[in-house]
Amino acid sequence: MHLGKSAELSTNETIRTAPSHFGFRQEVSVLEVVAVIDFETTGLSPAQGDRATEIAAVILADGQVVDRYQSLMNAGVRIPAFIEGLTGISNQMIRSAPPAAEVMREVFEFVGKTPLIAHNASFDSKFWDAELARIELCRPQEFACSLLLSRRLLPQAPSHKLGALVEFAGLPAAGRAHRALADAEMAANLMLHLADELRRRYQVEEISHNLLCKLQRTPKAKLEACLAQHLATCQDS
Repeated sequence: MHLGKSAELSTNETIRTAPSHFGFRQEVSVLEVVAVIDFETTGLSPAQGDRATEIAAVILADGQVVDRYQSLMNAGVRIPAFIEGLTGISNQMIRSAPPAAEVMREVFEFVGKTPLIAHNASFDSKFWDAELARIELCRPQEFACSLLLSRRLLPQAPSHKLGALVEFAGLPAAGRAHRALADAEMAANLMLHLADELRRRYQVEEISHNLLCKLQRTPKAKLEACLAQHLATCQDS
C-alpha cells in the first residue's frame, strides 16, 4: 500500500516493501546499506514485562529509503492509558493485530543481516532482542545509534530528540510522532543528513556501519582525531 504524506495508518495495517513518500534523498550516496528500525511499546523496559505494540523497519540504499515494513502486533498485554494517548495505538487496535511472534519473524526475515540503526538504540535494541528471544532468534549484527551520532556531529542542536533534530536540520516530517513508521522514516532521513555532515565537513567518502559504531563510542573531544586516523588508514589501504 502507498501512503501519502498526511495519510494515517489503519488500525491493523501491515505494510511491506512499499516505497517511501517522505521526500528526502541524499544527493551523493556515501552510506552503506542499512536498516533503520523503530518500536512502539507498552513501556520502557522488557525486563519489567513491557512488550512491543508496533514495529517499523526501513531500508536505506543509494541515498534514499528503498524498502519498508510496518505492522502493529498483539503481544497479549494491555496498553496503559498514558501510552495510548502518547502513541495513538489503542487496546482495540492491538486486539485485531497479528500475533507478536508472527510479526517478529516477518521483520527479522525482512531485515536479514543488514546492519541496524535506531534513534536511541539502547531502547530499541532491548525490545528487538527481547522479542526475538521469545521466538528463539537472535540478531547477528550490532546497532548504530543516530542519537549518539547526532550528539557528536550536531552538538549545536538545541535538543537531540528525534523530532527536534528533524526540525533543526530542516528535514521532512513523516507523519505522527510516536508511530513506528513515521519515526523510522524520520530517523532514516536524519541518518542521511548525518552522513552528509561526515562527507562535507570531514571528507569521508565511504561511511560503513562499523565506522558509525566506532564514532558513537568516541568522545566528542576526540571526534576529529578519530576521523583523521580513519582517513589516513583509508589512504594507506
